[in-house]
Amino acid sequence: MLTPATEDYLKTVYKLADANEVVATNAIAERMGVSAASVTNMMKKLSEMGLVEYVRYQGITLTEAGRKIALEIIRHHRLLEVYLAEAMGFGWDQVDAEAERLEHVISEEFEDKMDEMLGYPTTDPHGSPIPKKDGTIARAEHEALVNIKPGYSVIIRRVPDSDPAVLRYLGELGLKPDATVAVLKKEPFDGPLLLRIGDREHHIGHQTAHGVLVDCLE
Repeated sequence: MLTPATEDYLKTVYKLADANEVVATNAIAERMGVSAASVTNMMKKLSEMGLVEYVRYQGITLTEAGRKIALEIIRHHRLLEVYLAEAMGFGWDQVDAEAERLEHVISEEFEDKMDEMLGYPTTDPHGSPIPKKDGTIARAEHEALVNIKPGYSVIIRRVPDSDPAVLRYLGELGLKPDATVAVLKKEPFDGPLLLRIGDREHHIGHQTAHGVLVDCLE
């Protein structure tokens, strides 16, 4: 039987696998704030359940069954984020923590009713895609804001959602999904970017800009 802890591990492996097909034990430990030994023990259990393929010193990959469970939990989480933001008035810097507590306990009927009530949203408040009921997820190629050259305008598609303080900062600047932004200047040596957002200009740090995903306007 799956527990919230095992579901969290599967979700973490899935998210880390976005960048690398094979996920290292240490990367999971760092992301989840647990020891490498705890990760190893859990991966052995998940391997016995047929949810991951784990080879010591080589890394972890999800099996098809593990991937399906991870996407189901991510679907719950992101639908809950939309519900909390739109129906209950939570700030976009608050919804992640609340959804984390609820994602493991809602029923499939609750999920379906919530999806219908919200009008079948395709992204969460931060622009992350919501997996479909059939276990598929949309894949869109976006560019990092930090890579955009001065003189170009872009539309924000997705922002990093792991740090509430960063979300509050981005929200204050108006850097939210669907916002239009002009890149005015980039300082050398990984310096900040100067942006025009609406009728105001703001600087944003190199590291923060790296996590903001955009599409260039024609």
